[in-house]
Amino acid sequence: MTPWSLVCPASRGIGFALARRILQTTNAPVVATARKDIEKTKRWLLAGLEVDEGRLTMINVDVLDESTIANAAAACKEKFPISSNANHLHLAFIIPGILFPEKSPAQIDADNALLTFRTNTLGPMLMLKHFAPFLPKKTVVILTDEYAYQNLPSQSTTAVMSARVGSISDNRLGGWYSYRASKAAVNQVVKTFDNHLRTVSGDNALAIAIHPGTVRTELSREFWESVQKDKLFEKEWVAEKLLDVVKSIGVEGRGRCWDWSGKEVPP
Repeated sequence: MTPWSLVCPASRGIGFALARRILQTTNAPVVATARKDIEKTKRWLLAGLEVDEGRLTMINVDVLDESTIANAAAACKEKFPISSNANHLHLAFIIPGILFPEKSPAQIDADNALLTFRTNTLGPMLMLKHFAPFLPKKTVVILTDEYAYQNLPSQSTTAVMSARVGSISDNRLGGWYSYRASKAAVNQVVKTFDNHLRTVSGDNALAIAIHPGTVRTELSREFWESVQKDKLFEKEWVAEKLLDVVKSIGVEGRGRCWDWSGKEVPP
């Protein structure tokens, strides 16, 4: 049986750290995506790791261009044939993100807001559209063999990047209109997709949203100085924590949003 993993994108930031962490701590094949510099990104991901380089497959994906997502899915279908019960997508991190921090309604820009939704919400939706067929169906018997599932979750898990600011009930400060709205929409997408998986996959597959906290990446660079030192996380540490969360949630926590510490983010 070949349970494989997907990280989109994996060219930098949290995705980069997640792909390396999966390579280091599991034996699963990893499909990692990037918009450009495919071979260079592959070298960076493998740098310093004592792993079988054949486990890593790099594929071009731009979540703003559905044709690249469709092509990536086609390439994965060749590598991991859906017709074979031996193959399924067991762990997926779908985490594209962009942020325009509008502080007042006057700062809302239509083009920026549209790009935010296309990147943060529609991009993951299209990834789910094209990669859902790789998830195990109800009829598949998943062999929870210790070797085959080394450090992987018990159920096939799709994790989509959300954010605490996407919580409507937790919104006390306002601002960040397009980012907040796009992440609230992500939570709805995840819940809806998980309801679909309940029907077609039963307990074999589930979907969750994840909140990584404030991480020292380019996305948050503008806010580093305003974040408490103990609340600004390094991407490698967050990758470790998010993998722990994904492994611990199980079917009881499906369809909901969870932060890096394993606490639920309210809708």
